[in-house]
Amino acid sequence: DSLLQEKTHLRVLMDGSTDQLAEYKEKLCKEAENLLTNILPGRVRELEALLASPELSVAKPERVVVDLNIPVPPSEEVKNGGETDSKKRKLEKEDDLEGSKVYVLPGGVVKTNPNITELLRVVKPHLRQLVQDTNLLKMWISFMIPKIEDGNNFGVSIQEDTLAELRTVESEALAYYDQAARYHVTRAKLISRVGKFPHIEDYRASVAETDEKELLSLRLVVTEVKNHYSTLYDLIMKNKEKIKKPRSFNQASLY
Repeated sequence: DSLLQEKTHLRVLMDGSTDQLAEYKEKLCKEAENLLTNILPGRVRELEALLASPELSVAKPERVVVDLNIPVPPSEEVKNGGETDSKKRKLEKEDDLEGSKVYVLPGGVVKTNPNITELLRVVKPHLRQLVQDTNLLKMWISFMIPKIEDGNNFGVSIQEDTLAELRTVESEALAYYDQAARYHVTRAKLISRVGKFPHIEDYRASVAETDEKELLSLRLVVTEVKNHYSTLYDLIMKNKEKIKKPRSFNQASLY
């Protein structure tokens, strides 16, 4: 009797798990259908509006450049009124140029560029959303892949090609998201060179060029996200029937 009760209990648990999975699949399919029909076109329009906004305009990229608040210290000649022994040593050993030892900057903390930081705050949610949307569409298509059979796999190949495209878009979105960290690291290294060699203007110019480049890169990222949404929508909608019913086509040609 106890063995029979245990088997009955296990069967009830398995049936409950099956029902939960079926509910999950049904809910996910509804969300994916709603995403395709109602939400994706709105995502494209939202990104188009962002690209047309003055914040992402590249007409005057120099507007994002900010002062580093790292003053140029007076030279030894100005302080001592003449040529110093250190200058003579530099002329004798030019390879020994190591820059100034920086313990603290006169202006305190060198802050991040507020203009670029604000743009990152605006752009990054769109990247997170793209990753979530592609993951939802991947699961939707995966649940509709039929069991493996010989022949009549044309619709299945369309499903697989669409999944491959979704995986590519997802990977590119994650790579774009990593761009923010690379920008901050690059800028920090350049600013550390400015602090060590404050008299060299090229280091200061390199920071400004990096900020301008990031503005252009962020505009390109937003453009790519918009293009990904557009192409995915077009691809899936053109092949929606084959994606949803991969083995209901080409049956008549077999007879």
